[in-house]
Amino acid sequence: MKTSSILVAALCLVLGACKSVQTTSPGVVGVDREQRVLSFVSEKQLRESAAQAYAQQLQQAKAKDALNKDPAQVARVRTISNRLIQQTRHFRQDAVNWPWEINVVSTPELNAYVMPGGKIMVLSGLIDKLKLTDAELAAVIGHEIAHALREHTRERVSRAFGQELAVTVGAAALGLESGTAKLANAIGQVTFQLPHSREQEAEADRIGLELMARAGYDPSAAVAVWRKMSGATAGGPPEILSTHPSNESRIRDLETLVPRVAPLYRAQAGGG
Repeated sequence: MKTSSILVAALCLVLGACKSVQTTSPGVVGVDREQRVLSFVSEKQLRESAAQAYAQQLQQAKAKDALNKDPAQVARVRTISNRLIQQTRHFRQDAVNWPWEINVVSTPELNAYVMPGGKIMVLSGLIDKLKLTDAELAAVIGHEIAHALREHTRERVSRAFGQELAVTVGAAALGLESGTAKLANAIGQVTFQLPHSREQEAEADRIGLELMARAGYDPSAAVAVWRKMSGATAGGPPEILSTHPSNESRIRDLETLVPRVAPLYRAQAGGG
């Protein structure tokens, strides 16, 4: 069998272990991409692992005396996060009842993240250095919550496993030299990884925008906060932009979507 044929067979073996999942409803922003994950990568396993990793992060922050140091700031972050969490039901009913945790670490870094299952962490530098308004902070946290709702980590893990398995199976079957295996690995990266950043980030932007609007935060603040982060380049780009690229294309997309979710915001604002 030719080398290319065996590599294709290896890829098919991996893809055969994939299954389609419907993680969220599309919402008014229309996020309806079909998601495929490896059947042996379960969201339950990822949540358990995430809980352990999150606990380690909390322990490290405590050891540095950096966990939840500013009561007013922590209260603010938790108030905003809880308002957003209440709106997750519009995308998936189970999310409101996840064991959410919300904490703040005092550090000059500009970052925030949400682990699978609802483990929220905000780094104080993001708030302090960018002087975020409540609505701008809601845009960032909503974006991160959206990654958890869509189980993007599960997709990333599935893609990583898929790439590794395909290359390993193909190389083992052929006794490939390292150079050929590296080429196969490069092909796997293109196949499994490149679409992730564009698709998943766009989905998180869109869902986050709807979450903040439904929670009563002006969705136009999403445009403002990404412009702020794009401009925060002194000493290099913010850490959050290493995985969440902010560019004019992203901002244009948000500007296009703001009118679509604006009625949701006005309904909340009108209702007090």
